[in-house]
Amino acid sequence: MSDQIKFIVEKLNQEPFKKNYNLITFDSLESMQLLQLLSDVLGEIDPKHAVDIREEMPEQTAKRMLSLLGILKYKPPGSISDLSAFRQGLVTGSKPIIHPVLHWLLQRTSELKKRAYLARFLVKLDVPAEFLQDDTVAETNKQYEELMEAFKNLHKECEQLKTSGFSTAEIRRDISAMEEEKDQLMKRVERLKKRVETVQNHQRMLEIARQLRLEKEREESLAQQKQEQKNQLFHAEQRLQRVQLQLKEMHHAVVDSKPESLMKKLEEEIKFNSYLATEKIPRELESKKKSLYFLQKVVAEPAMSQSDLNVLEIKINEVNAQINQLIEKRMMKYEPIDSKFSMYRQQASIISRKKEAKAEELQAAKEEMLNTEKQMEQKTNQARELEGSEVLKGDEFKHYVNKLRSKNTYYKKKRLELAEITAEYGILQRTEELLKQRDEALQQQLQAIEEKKGISGYSSTQEELERVSAVKSEMDEMKGRTLDNMSEMVKKLNAMVADKKSSLAPVIKELRQLRQKCQELTQECDEKKGQYDSCAAGLESNRSALEQEVKGLLEECIQEESNYRYIHCMKKNIEVQLQRAKEEMKTYVSPDPQERRKAIREQYTRIILEQENLGKKLREKQKVVRESHGPNMKQVKMWQDFEQLMECKSECFLKQQNQTAIGQVIQEGGKDRLVL
Repeated sequence: MSDQIKFIVEKLNQEPFKKNYNLITFDSLESMQLLQLLSDVLGEIDPKHAVDIREEMPEQTAKRMLSLLGILKYKPPGSISDLSAFRQGLVTGSKPIIHPVLHWLLQRTSELKKRAYLARFLVKLDVPAEFLQDDTVAETNKQYEELMEAFKNLHKECEQLKTSGFSTAEIRRDISAMEEEKDQLMKRVERLKKRVETVQNHQRMLEIARQLRLEKEREESLAQQKQEQKNQLFHAEQRLQRVQLQLKEMHHAVVDSKPESLMKKLEEEIKFNSYLATEKIPRELESKKKSLYFLQKVVAEPAMSQSDLNVLEIKINEVNAQINQLIEKRMMKYEPIDSKFSMYRQQASIISRKKEAKAEELQAAKEEMLNTEKQMEQKTNQARELEGSEVLKGDEFKHYVNKLRSKNTYYKKKRLELAEITAEYGILQRTEELLKQRDEALQQQLQAIEEKKGISGYSSTQEELERVSAVKSEMDEMKGRTLDNMSEMVKKLNAMVADKKSSLAPVIKELRQLRQKCQELTQECDEKKGQYDSCAAGLESNRSALEQEVKGLLEECIQEESNYRYIHCMKKNIEVQLQRAKEEMKTYVSPDPQERRKAIREQYTRIILEQENLGKKLREKQKVVRESHGPNMKQVKMWQDFEQLMECKSECFLKQQNQTAIGQVIQEGGKDRLVL
């Protein structure tokens, strides 16, 4: 504990906390100060938890901290076996609870920051199954899961880029190398252009080459289109064959089916559903209510110690013993008539149990069939999205599987050959490196031996001889020495070479022994390397198997956790419904008429009566409207005719007024003429 507290104090005094604690001041902190310190550390990991605990309730603080610790996958130490005790200690700010949590958080702060950041986007929302029946909610949930998967992939790519080792310097070097290569290519293009310009009709030849390239590209695109159309035709033919087979199967099913068989199936389904609705489901609901009542009773009771549990076990054993004694007394006193009834009861109970078991098996089989159909539909949709065609069935699928198997065997064979070639290439490459290193070492060793024996330069005797012969020829040409001098020089050189060979003979013998020893060591090294490779392959296979097992266990844990959350939500819903039902029964049975009016049943009864009265009024009104519809329509027709008649009279009146005005004007004009 002292080392743990030292580590906590040391981390808290560093960035970003800077608390300036020592062991005494840290140990003297009160419970509220410890809780605030824990909240500050959690706020450093996840900024959403950087709050003042004085501004929230203790239950909210404990719930918030427990939720984040659960996301961070914190497990209480072995001494804290009860989760309720851990929760209570976290609420009260107990030091034995807070100190291990702080030690665990401060040990891996950077890792927990990353986990909290990922949990913000990867912790799934628990949506009840009944809400997912809505198409909008289901589609939104599906989009949410797709976005979550996309975030996972992007995060993995980001981490891979961070750890891939690419740096800006390397990228700049690559860019500069590519620019240099580009310049070289441009220079080559310029040279080729200059070379082509000297040829006659080079423009026409370039145009012809360009047209040839375009025609080749067009030919490739047409070939690709032709292949795509062939594939589409093949898929269409396969789809047609499958549809024809389905049509034949449906025809056979229709021919074989009769009304009697269909009615029989429907009667069996009705019997099964009525049994579920009247017997099985009410019995299960009653058992669930009883278990819920007992669980609520257990939760309401205070925490029990081991001694209390021992007392309860003793009481249970005593009650069981009393029950056994009463059963024995009854068995001793029973009469023959009771024995017959008991036999019938036993048979009836056996039949009922068998009936329940078969009903459960049938229901499980139906659920399994529905799940299998859903999975098959999902797989079919996925296959359509990936391949753009229907899923193969029957003989086509068998043929496809056989084809895949043959390809798989061929692939494995080629992969083994490739692995052998790769291994052989690595061995040869390594052998070449070893031989080069050995040659360099032998050259250095030979030079060292020559220097040690006082005959350094023997290895370069040939070069010295060539140089001496060149010098000799030059001297012969320059000075014109005689053949006697040349023969004497040759004799001296031969004697020198013989002396060098005789002196190097033991060195060469020792070198042969060293080469033989080197070959033996190389063979032993190859054997050890083969053993190491086989051992490494075995360990790698074991590691991969363990990784798969761990992955499966993690997935199972996640599945169980999701099931627990779903059951918890269903329990909450059932509790709310039970509470509403109890309140409704209480108000409905209440002697007070005011309270009884608040019951939902009374409210709906009043609404039904109001709607019935309204319906009666509307029906009466409809009857009146139907009776007066004919006369009213006649009256409307008469008014329309009257309106047309009045319009016609108005037009005639206007025309008559216009004619009288024109006649007056003509008469006045005639009078004026007579006066003139």
